[in-house]
Amino acid sequence: MSDIRKVGVIGAGVMGAGIAAHVANAGVPVLLLDIPAKQGPRSAIAQEAVTRLLKTDPASFMSKSAAKFVSIGNTEDDIGLLSECDWIIEAIVERLYVKQDLYRRLEEVRKRGSVVSSNTSTIELADLTKGLPERFAEDFLITHFFNPPRYMRLLEIVAGPQTRPDALAAISRFADISLGKTLVLCKDRPGFIANRLGAYWLQTAVTEAIDAGLDIEDVDAILGKPMGVPKTGVFGLIDLVGLDLMPHVAASLAAALPQTDPFHAANRPVPLVGRLIAEGYTGRKGKGGFYRLNREGGEKIKEALDLRSGVYRPSRKAEVEAISAGGGKLKPLLEHNSVHGRYAWRVIGATLSYAAALVGDAADDVAAIDEAMRLGYNWRFGPLELIDQLGAGWFAAKLESSGLPVPEILRGAGGRPFYRVEHSRRQRLGIDGAYRDLARPDGVLMLADLKLGREPVIKNGSAALWDIGDGVACFEFTSKMNSLDPDTLDLLMRSVHEVARNFKALVIYNEGQNFSVGANLGLALFAANIAMWPEIENLVNQGQTVYRMLKYAPFPVVGAPSGMALGGGCEMLLHCDAVQAHAETYVGLVEVGVGLIPGWGGCKEMLQRWASLGRLAKGPMPPIAKVFEIVGTATVAKSAAEARELLFLRPGDGITMNRDRLLADAKAKALALVENYAPPKPIVLNLPGPSAATVLKMAAESFFRTGKATAHDLVVSAALARVLSGGDTDVMLDSDEDRLLRLERESFMRLVRDPASLARVEHMLETGKPLRN
Repeated sequence: MSDIRKVGVIGAGVMGAGIAAHVANAGVPVLLLDIPAKQGPRSAIAQEAVTRLLKTDPASFMSKSAAKFVSIGNTEDDIGLLSECDWIIEAIVERLYVKQDLYRRLEEVRKRGSVVSSNTSTIELADLTKGLPERFAEDFLITHFFNPPRYMRLLEIVAGPQTRPDALAAISRFADISLGKTLVLCKDRPGFIANRLGAYWLQTAVTEAIDAGLDIEDVDAILGKPMGVPKTGVFGLIDLVGLDLMPHVAASLAAALPQTDPFHAANRPVPLVGRLIAEGYTGRKGKGGFYRLNREGGEKIKEALDLRSGVYRPSRKAEVEAISAGGGKLKPLLEHNSVHGRYAWRVIGATLSYAAALVGDAADDVAAIDEAMRLGYNWRFGPLELIDQLGAGWFAAKLESSGLPVPEILRGAGGRPFYRVEHSRRQRLGIDGAYRDLARPDGVLMLADLKLGREPVIKNGSAALWDIGDGVACFEFTSKMNSLDPDTLDLLMRSVHEVARNFKALVIYNEGQNFSVGANLGLALFAANIAMWPEIENLVNQGQTVYRMLKYAPFPVVGAPSGMALGGGCEMLLHCDAVQAHAETYVGLVEVGVGLIPGWGGCKEMLQRWASLGRLAKGPMPPIAKVFEIVGTATVAKSAAEARELLFLRPGDGITMNRDRLLADAKAKALALVENYAPPKPIVLNLPGPSAATVLKMAAESFFRTGKATAHDLVVSAALARVLSGGDTDVMLDSDEDRLLRLERESFMRLVRDPASLARVEHMLETGKPLRN
């Protein structure tokens, strides 16, 4: 799959250490070096970095066991060990002469054909390789990771005119498949794409807000949802990345960009930011930033900085008529004749115009500009996609009427969109004015592409079944947050019959942010509030029936989750023949967090897994206790690797690092299971009954006595203990699926009638957080 068998990382700071951790996440050995420590062991800096990585939250390692792939050293005693590495990543201080001095030392020790790259975000490749041997330039790239490397999918790559094509190919293949990165090829320009455009956007937003005397809550609302930007907006984002980073990025870009670049007009000194940094208000990593938490008097009060006075005040909810009047849409906001509407145009209009001007300069492909901002700054839409939403002709006309220059590609578009669908293919506009197909890398299969110009095999308001070729069908959730409701379950049942008649295998997959957040609790709460208990019991029965059909279907079923797979979503995966999970999949049976227990077969499936696959002591009690611990604490695996350790995934289930490759990998796994396929044998478990339930309840009571559990937690734990122990019997018995499902159903229904449980469900729906009494 890759020519990269070992990686070296030089620089154990935040970025270098994070890159090393992510290479280890891929199961690839990595050598982490830093300068010798002045005190203590000479490799202490690298060692402390690994220790820090094991404690970070969010975690840098997908599993703590990944740390074993990291070895440490220092750049004086251990630089020779880099001769074993196929890829050497430099992530040291952003000073050209320091980097070049390191490169000369690397040239003395690295093996022939190894690739060296810099993680720089500001220095151009031509400067980095100037004066160095030709052989070094042939093996050199810029690979700009984004922080944190595990979670940020964007990797900007710059290849020089001398860079070997096979060196670029090897790194691209490894970064794509093994590290899960989306690659954006950039030209050798200062700041490349994401940071150059992102810095311009942030700088413009801040200076224009100060000039207009706006409140930061309103600014974050204006530059948030209407643009498809996370709710942090601008000032929240700056707090997140650090105020002290802004001046450094701005200074480096100002020094490198030509004086004709529009960045210089936006790059004005902001004394308020300088004062905040000097006083230690560097954002979330400091005492606060534009926002802070005031903890005086023992309370936590969120405060916002008044841009006019420079004084903190209680934060308030944004109230922007320009947003509400236009229904939250972008175009009406930019047209609104108010201080907020005019501000929105000055910032968003300038940003989108600058983005269009970067086509042909920072990259030749409009898709590269958009991808960089979607993945580097978590925009929902790229800037050229936003122009399409506004209308390229409308946007060009508004730029002209505002006295602003119209970028060449926008003028050349002549009102045509940057993207279109032609003959069921996505196309993008080139700098020559011609449309070309948007090509996917080999091995990438996207459901969004397959759906173009097609109709689903069957569908309803909550789900759809698609033909994805080669005799494989794909079941897709389409409800809000992919929650599971009666319509979802009904279509899944119909899909099982349809696939049995006309297909070889089924993949359960979607391209939403989350696989599924579980059952639609809002429907359950509504039914409970009007005492429609038969409706709730019907839903439980329906889920149990459909999941059982899924498990024993006459064809293989492969679950392909990404994002959250919680509650009923997790239970669905537990009933699949196999799972191919994206590495960033968060799996758990979380029903206890809302005062309930799993009701669609999750308990029985986890019992069976820990009884047959768990490395536990012999006897019936160890798997029961383990599942009680996992389910009773609503444990969520925070990666696919952790899900495998908790047996939400089996040891043989697959993990895909690149999200865009998940469907293709799942389809291949499904097809591999087709030949000689036979459904699994029914579960029979040897369970001890009330004696085991008593032991489990005693454990829960110990948490209650120490204040770690509430009185209602004991009620829920008792219900869970009854299910896991096999119910009411005085002798050891073999429990089949019917018995365990009945116990789950009965216990669930008792809990859902409890007002305390309903209060927890309501709290979760209102706040998104479990209630702790």
